[in-house]
Amino acid sequence: MNIQLEIILIVISFLFFFSILAGKASSKFGVPALLLFLSVGMLFGSDGIGIQFENIQFAETVGTIALCIILFSGGMDTKINEIRPVIAQGVVLATLGVLLTAILNGILVWWILGMTMESAGIGFLTSLLLAATMSSTDSASVFSILRSKGLHLKNNLRPMLELESGSNDPMAYILVITLIGIIKSDAMPDFWTVSYQLLIQLIVGVLVGFTLGKVSVYIINRIKIGNDSLYPILLLTFCIFIFSFTYFVKGNSFLAVYISGLVIGNSKFVHKRSSLNFFDGLAWLSQLLMFLTLGLLVNPHELIPIIIPGLVISFAMIFITRPLVVFIGLLLFRKLKFKDKTYISWVGLRGAVPIIFAIIALSENMPHARLVFNIVFLCTLVSLLLQGTSLPIVARWLGLAEKPNEFKKLGEFDIELSDDIKSATAEIEITANMIAKGKLVMDLSLPNNTLIVLLKRDDKYLVPTGKTILQVKDKLLIITDDQEALMETYKHLQID
Repeated sequence: MNIQLEIILIVISFLFFFSILAGKASSKFGVPALLLFLSVGMLFGSDGIGIQFENIQFAETVGTIALCIILFSGGMDTKINEIRPVIAQGVVLATLGVLLTAILNGILVWWILGMTMESAGIGFLTSLLLAATMSSTDSASVFSILRSKGLHLKNNLRPMLELESGSNDPMAYILVITLIGIIKSDAMPDFWTVSYQLLIQLIVGVLVGFTLGKVSVYIINRIKIGNDSLYPILLLTFCIFIFSFTYFVKGNSFLAVYISGLVIGNSKFVHKRSSLNFFDGLAWLSQLLMFLTLGLLVNPHELIPIIIPGLVISFAMIFITRPLVVFIGLLLFRKLKFKDKTYISWVGLRGAVPIIFAIIALSENMPHARLVFNIVFLCTLVSLLLQGTSLPIVARWLGLAEKPNEFKKLGEFDIELSDDIKSATAEIEITANMIAKGKLVMDLSLPNNTLIVLLKRDDKYLVPTGKTILQVKDKLLIITDDQEALMETYKHLQID
């Protein structure tokens, strides 16, 4: 037993290590890290090194827990003031958009599979189920790719895309569960009842997420734990509780954790910075574990027979149904220009969520479930490879990419200020040009609202005064009012 446990642990450590290397390579070569995580799983799987993994229930559990954490973390990182102007657009895409996507893709899948795989005997309801699994944009993919690539988009597009991806999974989940129930019962559903249940789940999810988010903030600020390192664990406890509690009151758990994360992240609470950093790391760990597990589950040789229909379905979703849904859904929002809608159409990323939904069909022993899983997996690979790698390029082509204010990240000074402190910090290195007119700190050309907080020389840290003598390669930690003031400081110091 001990040997088996040690073997499992060493295999997991190797998988994590190679996945982290893949993540590093992704930032260098522009390939989404999530795609490389999937590739590592496939490399170590049954058709690669030979790890046999067929535990559908375990994969579903891992995926559900990971998605819960990813949505919660994504909600905490989303600023209310950024999404407020685009809430209506995001809600339309997350509800009506998902429904239209499922219907249009269902018809398309039924026609394509009928033309290319007639012998498989795929019915219309199964085609709708396949389409429903891929009807939402994947939150893990959108959050990680937009943020890791540092995309600065015009016209509030990034908040809208993140809001859509964070809030549209519940609608897709309900469609998947409903279609599975219809296929298993082999009877026509009462669409009014289904619509009512759908509405109730969404409303309950929002109410529970909002209420328990507020309660969580209240408890965190009132409880005195004594050990500061336990506060992020307490927040994780609330995340898990909210997800589970919402299930028992018949709401949508995925929507509830996203809403609660949104409420908590935009509130003031003790040890907020350390908690946000904790969840950033935990979200990446969840993505890594989730994509690795899904990669291990797939048998690449099974993808070969469905390459042609899979590619046709993928390209049809990317170039036909997604643009149609976006342009129809956003028809009433006249402020959005053609190029804005075009870019929103392109960010219809598929990722782990469709695969998890396909695993649900597998665990329920649905007809053609393995075929559905393989097609969904192939479509996900195509989406990550084609759309995920090209998001910055397409943004530049459409003139929607803003040049960010690039400031050197703090490397020598391990200091972080709370978001509630509306100040900007930066690290600068003294050059010969900066001290050409005088080597004293008071000789530096600094705006009145900029202060030098710390000086690092070699391995020593000093609190400088106006009469401190500066040397070339000294590192300074400066603080000023905001990003605009920081830009002005850089101009004064002639830093490019």
